[in-house]
Amino acid sequence: MAEIGTKAPHADLPLGQILDGDCVAAMRSLPAASIDMIFADPPYNLQLGGDLARPDGSAVDAVTDDWDKFDSFAAYDAFTRAWLAEARRILKPNGSIWVIGSYHNIFRVGTAMQDAGFWVLNDIVWRKSNPMPNFKGTRFTNAHETLIWASMGEKAKYTFNYRAMKTLNDELQMRSDWVLPICSGPERLKKDGTKVHPTQKPESLLYRVMLATTNPGDVVLDPFFGTGTTGAVAKRLGREWIGCEREGDYREAALERIEMALPLDETALKTMQSKKQAPRVAFGTIVEAGYIPAGTVLTDKKRRWSATVRADGSLAIGKDTGSIHSLGAKVQDAPSCNGWTFWHMEKGGKVEPVDAQRQLYLLAIED
Repeated sequence: MAEIGTKAPHADLPLGQILDGDCVAAMRSLPAASIDMIFADPPYNLQLGGDLARPDGSAVDAVTDDWDKFDSFAAYDAFTRAWLAEARRILKPNGSIWVIGSYHNIFRVGTAMQDAGFWVLNDIVWRKSNPMPNFKGTRFTNAHETLIWASMGEKAKYTFNYRAMKTLNDELQMRSDWVLPICSGPERLKKDGTKVHPTQKPESLLYRVMLATTNPGDVVLDPFFGTGTTGAVAKRLGREWIGCEREGDYREAALERIEMALPLDETALKTMQSKKQAPRVAFGTIVEAGYIPAGTVLTDKKRRWSATVRADGSLAIGKDTGSIHSLGAKVQDAPSCNGWTFWHMEKGGKVEPVDAQRQLYLLAIED
């Protein structure tokens, strides 16, 4: 069992720890009705036959690990029912569960969730802005994965921070199709030039999930912890976390990664919602992707006003809060404001409008 800074008040829970071994056995060690939210990225049971190759003959780094292999659909279904039963036991009555998968497994998992008594609230399509192409040219490019979000029952209460999601999306209702890039660049964990984990999820995805359906101090469990994306984002957002992971290399990488994650201060964690039409790219998306991290101080070009970026993409100046547009208008006593050009940040020794970070994000997702 590995550990990072376990803390009260949940004395009966192994907070900040990665439980070694099979996830079903690990979850059995936890008290009933003790977890606020579960994020599960189970094996996809990809059923890959043979090696995958690019047109130039180079090998595709696909999922070929033993943990993703099952003898039959029946074996996979039995495994799914077992871990979902434990997930249901340890979730609080007002808790919720997220499960992500591909077309290989998500329909089987969804059936098992409903059979177990979970009530599906949404299916979210994560549309990858930079998916891997279909090198054989025999099918459509698989450009998305599906997330199922469910409560404990049809009439069960659950957390949904609607206002924070609307603000994250520049004051337009958050839809169930999310366009986010796959994990790449500096965020992708590598060892000796090789990916540590073949299906590492981007932090922006977990950021949105956690900001939407948990509150600071909530306990988040990830039964398939991998390299610790859930733990790193939970630490940033002031949530408690517990992981289950049987692979030693993944546990080691996760602990190192989470140790380096910087938590947001209390002011930056506060969220809100205001009213304005959304541009093509929401400011919250730029915050979520880490181009302008929560806690960053923005100023106007002449440095008359300073505002702090919060976790949901809103800004705060003392007790005044709002989007980049509405707060910019308020400080100027103006009817409207283009926050992208009004607010500036210091970058590389010079002050530039926040729109520069939006352009960098657009370039990154086009690559």
